[in-house]
Amino acid sequence: MADVNKMESHTSSPAKLLSYADKDQTLMTVLQYLRENNLEETAAVLRKEAKLSDSNLPAPTTQSQSSSAVSHALAAYKSSDDPSIYDDVYSDLKAFIDSCLDVHKVELSTILYPVFIHMYLELIYNNHGQHAFQFFQRFSRDQEKYHEPDLARLAAVQRREHMENDQMMETFKSSRFVIRMSRDSYTHLKRHLQERHMTLLINMIQEHLFIDVFDGVPRNQDQIQATSGALLGDAEKEANKAKVFYGLLKEPDLNVPLEDEDEGEGDGDGTGKPKKKKAKKDPLLMKKSKNDPNAPQPTRIPLPELKDQDKIEKISAFREALKRDKLNAEHLPSICFYTFLNTSQGVTCVDFADDSSMLAVGLQNSNIRVWSLVPKKLRSMKSAMELEIIDKEADDVLERMMDDRSATEFKILTGHCGPVYAVSFSPDRSNLISASQDGTVRLWNLVTWTNIVCYKGHIYPVWDVKFSPHGHYFASGGQDRTGRLWSVDHYQPVRFFVGHLSDVDCVQFHPNSNYVATGSSDRTIRLWDVLSGNCVRIMTGHKGAIHCMSFSSDGKYLASGGVDHLVIVWDISNGTAVAHLTAHTGIVYTLCFSRDGTLLATGGMDNSVRLWDLARVMEEQDPEADSNMPSSLNVNSNPALLLGTYYTKSTPVLGLHFTRRNLLMGCGPLAMQS
Repeated sequence: MADVNKMESHTSSPAKLLSYADKDQTLMTVLQYLRENNLEETAAVLRKEAKLSDSNLPAPTTQSQSSSAVSHALAAYKSSDDPSIYDDVYSDLKAFIDSCLDVHKVELSTILYPVFIHMYLELIYNNHGQHAFQFFQRFSRDQEKYHEPDLARLAAVQRREHMENDQMMETFKSSRFVIRMSRDSYTHLKRHLQERHMTLLINMIQEHLFIDVFDGVPRNQDQIQATSGALLGDAEKEANKAKVFYGLLKEPDLNVPLEDEDEGEGDGDGTGKPKKKKAKKDPLLMKKSKNDPNAPQPTRIPLPELKDQDKIEKISAFREALKRDKLNAEHLPSICFYTFLNTSQGVTCVDFADDSSMLAVGLQNSNIRVWSLVPKKLRSMKSAMELEIIDKEADDVLERMMDDRSATEFKILTGHCGPVYAVSFSPDRSNLISASQDGTVRLWNLVTWTNIVCYKGHIYPVWDVKFSPHGHYFASGGQDRTGRLWSVDHYQPVRFFVGHLSDVDCVQFHPNSNYVATGSSDRTIRLWDVLSGNCVRIMTGHKGAIHCMSFSSDGKYLASGGVDHLVIVWDISNGTAVAHLTAHTGIVYTLCFSRDGTLLATGGMDNSVRLWDLARVMEEQDPEADSNMPSSLNVNSNPALLLGTYYTKSTPVLGLHFTRRNLLMGCGPLAMQS
């Protein structure tokens, strides 16, 4: 890995790209400033690390001169007396790239956008507003189409004061734009800059860009497009080096044989006697019970112990798995779609319970509605006075606690004071978590149908919240650019996930609960380790904000979709994209893997549900591709991966869910035609 000021370590030429005189001058200025302000201990530490003696320090200056020198040394953008030089330098760089061989031209052209951004900001910073406007008008049309939203915000920055109040401009000024480039292309660029003595461009690249050099042939257009689009360019290769335990946790041995369905039928000898019960192993249980070398230790993070009710629920789920339809390209699932009518209150989010028995809906009017999707209606607990007289030793005490008189098809939860943007059921369906514009996350009990905890931590609207597959934990993300991990028994977050450069729009737990994925408006996906709180994967490739994510049932793959109408399937083991699914014509708001992981269902604002062949993606994945060699990676974008498209009449698809038997359920509000 190299940035431009370390170029000499990656090439055979001993010549340095630029002198270190500017660095030495900056260091001396800072030391002088510290000494004049009686910060002797700090100055001593700096001198020791820089290996400087007192004799190296410059002569004392006045306080005003020192402050001015420090301001100049630490300014993000240095002044230039001749603003017209920016047009000439950019034109020269563009002409050089156009003159290169095609094999290098595509890769070298990735440097034009960040150079354009920083030249414009430098002109604005140095009060050359008119030249900045002309520079923008001349070269902005050369940038990629997916940069248009960022360029629109850039055009609104016309004075230095505007830069100080703009979050995106501060991001560009304080962070480096990452570009991955082959060594051959990099050598061509370096030689050109040295031969033309382009000091302005050299300094800009050194301060604001990070060129990540790799050995091998240059990437082609498709390979570059597959990873481009993020606010600050590609992910550094070191960002995806950490080992990720993507395997599933070993399931506890429940020691419960599963009975044959036809146990009550007579046997074949005509005697009419019932068949002898025969224990039958569940293949899903057997698979999860094996030791997966890629799985984390069961004790890696604290997880709640299974209660008796949880064990009964798992047994029920395993029995359901025996009756699961096996889906493939020839055998597609049936789809059951729920349409919300008379939605004047505005449906903002939906969630299905894991056993498909309930559906929760968040509304613009700050309420939450929970529907029963099975014949059994939703009941509330009896009053305290009535609970005192029930027999607490009875086997059916839980049933006796419920009030049949309160049974209804839906319940309304009231407590938020702003639109509800996300809802999520706990695995045991006893609780519901919700996130709102009011900056709070609320935990609701679905036995008493009351709010039991209000979690405060986010300082702006919370866009998404998800329960862990194992319960106890939940994750949230919001406009404050952070993701947070919570446990239901703590009112403060137990982990902060900080690193995104814009809103965290969606969160998702890995099936083993050891990792949390976050999708952001900075057009990146990050995977966070719950144990340490560190970011272990950064995935780039989306050209717009990311609104939904889903992990495959085996935990190895992650699918994501968003504003760019694109669905990307990622390999978590190395953080690379394995498939680009391009068919949607609107924002993708929801996606879901089938229970066996062979199909992916997606839906969105184009009023359609689409099914994709994930089994084929996995079969066609190149096992010999090296993630350290970007030019060897290829993304599957075969149109034949699309197995079917199913349109609603006039209903955007906000939620999709596969039942335990692989029936696909979907829902959305009816959009009235104007």
